[in-house]
Amino acid sequence: MLDIRVIRENPAAVQERLKHRGGDHWKLIDDVLACDESRRKAETEKQALQSERKNTSKQIGMLKGKGEDTSAIEAQVRGINDKIAALDAEAEAASARQSDLLMNIPNLTHEACPVGEDETANPVVREWGAKPEIAEPKDHVDLALQHALINWDDAVRIAGSGFSVYRGKGAKLERALINFLLDTQTANGYEEVNVPHLVKRECMEGTGQLPKFEADMYGTDAGEDGINNLFLAPTAEVPVTNLYRDTLLAEADLPIRMVAYTPCFRREAGSAGRDNKGIIRMHQFDKVELVQVVHPDHGFEVLEQLTGHAESILQKLGLHYRTIELCTGDIGFSSAKTYDIEVWAPGQGKYLEVSSCSCFTDYQARRMKLRFKDAEGKNRFPHTLNGSGTALPRLYVALLEQCQQPDGSIKIPDALVPYFGAEAIS
Repeated sequence: MLDIRVIRENPAAVQERLKHRGGDHWKLIDDVLACDESRRKAETEKQALQSERKNTSKQIGMLKGKGEDTSAIEAQVRGINDKIAALDAEAEAASARQSDLLMNIPNLTHEACPVGEDETANPVVREWGAKPEIAEPKDHVDLALQHALINWDDAVRIAGSGFSVYRGKGAKLERALINFLLDTQTANGYEEVNVPHLVKRECMEGTGQLPKFEADMYGTDAGEDGINNLFLAPTAEVPVTNLYRDTLLAEADLPIRMVAYTPCFRREAGSAGRDNKGIIRMHQFDKVELVQVVHPDHGFEVLEQLTGHAESILQKLGLHYRTIELCTGDIGFSSAKTYDIEVWAPGQGKYLEVSSCSCFTDYQARRMKLRFKDAEGKNRFPHTLNGSGTALPRLYVALLEQCQQPDGSIKIPDALVPYFGAEAIS
């Protein structure tokens, strides 16, 4: 969440930067300040009453020592106690309201973030490789059916639409990609972690999926109030980053680099008709995720490095891609700066996002109460970053479509051959 001190110091500047995102979140800043003022006023009045109570209590002790009647003063103290209790409730209510407002306000985008309303304003930062020359490219659905790699009818029978069943060489290719991705990123200095696929509600709130995106999530374990307390992880970002929630690190612990493979679960509410062909958009899919926790002085520098680690996957596989920077109107809720890596899919005739790499500044750390003690002994919030390293379905799509051969076979990239055990699928 945003730092309340930043909002207090220059609310107009905060509102202006939020306006670049579009929407009405900037209007909440006035409400945040009103709650902040109410809370601080109540706390100030409470401190004055506590001082008055202390002095009055001393008088009671002195009078009792002289054998005098203190009933009137004791009644006065009880009245002060009642006022303090009322102010406590007032301050607590204002604080809870302020916290709720801050949880619903997105992060401030980087000052150099391209300003725009939607994805059409996202500039291309760089491209790698060339589009393969394929006279009449087949799409991944035809290729998968031709080689019996994926069966969608099986998936519909057991789970419904939006799922898939990988079989035979198709399942082996998926497993080969996962192992290749993990090995590549551990070689880049990431610690491999294996985490639960169910996460608590507070973990989803910590990384910013809740409360805004609850309709897209698979919730479970609802209490009597109907509120879901557990969720199927929508991305490994949630359990991996939350490994350090409510934690005070030493500065020497930074940077922390972690990589994890998990299945990911999303309802994709409201996405009907959008890229639903084959395995491009699914309710369950595999992904390898990169997470870093770093000193706040290095967040945006590390973002460039992390993005390079994600790009290295596509380079090793020889797949043409481009990297774009997201504009203010297209960037994620919690992110301050994001690069999307889009791989070319000739069978689709378009680029597909295969990785999104973001720096969240201290936004997630504040929500998770993740801190570190700096060299001067001061508790500070680190920057958190994450990036897909990468999402499997679209990588799978691009591999099939870019590596298809004139005879209908699929050439396995050299870097993947040791994992797959063959040079082609034919």
